[in-house]
Amino acid sequence: MFSKLAYSVFEQSIQDYHQFDNVDQPINNPYPKEQFEHLLYFKNWIDTVQWHFEDIIRDPNIDPVEALKLKRRIDASNQERTDMVEYIDSYFLQKFASVNVKENAKINSESPAWAFDRLSILALKIYHMQEEANRAEASQEHRNKCQEKLNVLLEQRSDLSTAIDDLLTDIENGDKYMKVYKQMKMYNDDELNPVLYQNKK
Repeated sequence: MFSKLAYSVFEQSIQDYHQFDNVDQPINNPYPKEQFEHLLYFKNWIDTVQWHFEDIIRDPNIDPVEALKLKRRIDASNQERTDMVEYIDSYFLQKFASVNVKENAKINSESPAWAFDRLSILALKIYHMQEEANRAEASQEHRNKCQEKLNVLLEQRSDLSTAIDDLLTDIENGDKYMKVYKQMKMYNDDELNPVLYQNKK
């Protein structure tokens, strides 16, 4: 099933990142570019780095200049994340291009790639909540609370994985169809962001 494959790749990416635990560590994607796994690994690596960007920028003692630099890196990472989601949807559009869509077929509220995006973030939540549930220097109360949260996250993983696989099956059978909207990010565009285009005057 696609969800199981994707989750295993996400776990591999997270484990590989934490060998270094450094936001500047270059990606070393173990999958050939022609494989679907290459996209999944790349997608999760972006998410994992951004997860740690978000940790760093919340340091109350961060230097304001460094915080601004980091905010711009987060913006660039968000754009890269969106681009990668669109690449993954392109894979599925091509995969299901020959499907005969049934007359009564329905559209889903999100595309397959955005569902995988949620699964990628969920894999990160599970990894870090597991760390907290096992953190030796934390109180037993803290560990217990984190274990309760981890149990919910694991249940969510099961439900989301089932939903993803069901969606892909429905698309493959023509019961649902894909309709992909290119994300129209405005904050990085100097023609759409009023702060940026006013500065061009």
